[in-house]
Amino acid sequence: MKTMFLRPRSTEKTYGLSLARNVYVVDVPNDANKLSVASAVAAQFGVTVLAVNIVKVKGKVKRTVRKGGRAVQGQRSDVKKAYVTLKAGNKLPFFQTEEDQAKKADKKGKK
Repeated sequence: MKTMFLRPRSTEKTYGLSLARNVYVVDVPNDANKLSVASAVAAQFGVTVLAVNIVKVKGKVKRTVRKGGRAVQGQRSDVKKAYVTLKAGNKLPFFQTEEDQAKKADKKGKK
């Protein structure tokens, strides 16, 4: 299986989703589909994926002014986001707090 580069989106909104609904948001390549994202997340992090929703956000057109007053138009890159829903009890290490890491270390020490 081809490995996929998954970049987490760390915002207040995505942090709230991860706590409330166990949904994590990651940026994925533009050629990715739901099945490839689900298998990549499961393989890389060893979790059970329940659902994947994908959104493609078009880049905004931005206008800047160069020296001399000439206006130039450019466009931001398109972004594809995947909303990955995990099974209850599974977590991704994107938003782990120090308390979570300490608990994990304690569990390893007791074994």
